[in-house]
Amino acid sequence: MRKSLFVLLMACAISSFSYNSASATVIVLPPAGTTTEPDPATVKSAVADFKNLSAKEKRAKVRDVKAEIKAFKAARKAGKEPSTSTLLLVILAILLPPLAVYLHEGEINNRFWISLILTLLFWIPGVIYALIVVLGDW
Repeated sequence: MRKSLFVLLMACAISSFSYNSASATVIVLPPAGTTTEPDPATVKSAVADFKNLSAKEKRAKVRDVKAEIKAFKAARKAGKEPSTSTLLLVILAILLPPLAVYLHEGEINNRFWISLILTLLFWIPGVIYALIVVLGDW
């Protein structure tokens, strides 16, 4: 909740600055009370398709899903992220260094405050520090 509120506040702050209409960026956030659940009709059709599979095919599908879940949990535990989110964090580190550090860390901690202070004092050290946090493994 705190993370989505912070992102929403930063989006509002970004949109309040003056900008060129040719280079405007639109940030679309889902409403606060909504979840990202699939369409019930799609779920029903997928369940029906799964029930029509043979026992051997079902075991193979379940084995594949378990392997994917295990890989996801291992990657999340190791702190690895997809390259797309890293690229977006790098872009965000150049534009708003404290926000990039916050999204990378997932919480407001010492790294966030250091980034905020460096950004408020001089923007370039804040950008450098945010890039080190986002791209570094320390």
